[in-house]
Amino acid sequence: MLSVTQSPAETGPARDAATALRTHWPEYLIEGGLLGIFMISACVFGVLLEHPSSPLHQLIEDAFTRRAIGGVAMGLTLIGIVYSPWGRRSGAHINPGVTLTFLALGKIARWDALFYVIAHFLGGVAGVLVAELIIGAPLRHDAVNFVATVPGPDGPALALAAEILISILMMTTVLVVSNSKRLNRFTGIFAAVLLASFITTEAPLSGVSLNPARTFGSALPAGEWKAIWLYFIGPPVAMLLAGQLYRLRSGAHAVFCAKLHHHNNKERCIFRCNYGAIDGQ
Repeated sequence: MLSVTQSPAETGPARDAATALRTHWPEYLIEGGLLGIFMISACVFGVLLEHPSSPLHQLIEDAFTRRAIGGVAMGLTLIGIVYSPWGRRSGAHINPGVTLTFLALGKIARWDALFYVIAHFLGGVAGVLVAELIIGAPLRHDAVNFVATVPGPDGPALALAAEILISILMMTTVLVVSNSKRLNRFTGIFAAVLLASFITTEAPLSGVSLNPARTFGSALPAGEWKAIWLYFIGPPVAMLLAGQLYRLRSGAHAVFCAKLHHHNNKERCIFRCNYGAIDGQ
């Protein structure tokens, strides 16, 4: 859908905003669209599992079991995103924290990073609004509330600590697996398993954001701003920390590209890519 004919000059990072927009706009649209798809899936399963009138909610009384099913659903959604042609094209960041981490690691140009982050926030909101058009009133019900992420009953401090922990685990896993010659093709699966586990076990503490754009996408239509600061600070800072710890341990040369799934020969790469060097591991 978003294929373009490119010249060699259009491959790799852009040095200025105008060039970035002219040559890399497909990747920006893809990133926004992918997070939008993720949010639509979250809204659909949020209603199916948590709305009181949903047959699935009535069938499964145990909240832990419902969270486990929701975790599997969102994990499968993430797998579909990472391994889709769109995900292979853009790198499937779908998260400002991931993009900023790769920026700090020198794998993405600053203009590309900026437009990726903007696309994430716009895509997150757009996905929830599209879901509202499709689902309607059930998405607005208090039990669902646009699948907003809010601190659990133990308060914002514990929610912040939980978000920091799960974000460090996620980003560390992505970096270790995506930069392994043996494992890199399975990065999306590793990330999906972690996401499913977090939704199952950690959701009562913070709602499992991992992603400020994901939280903002629900908060805006819901008008739910409770402790939103922790979702804007915790995940990005934690991911940046994970990136720097990885650099200290393995070296900057051990980060080959900013794509989560680079094991393909068809999609162009707009990053500071050195994926070919992974064969020398």
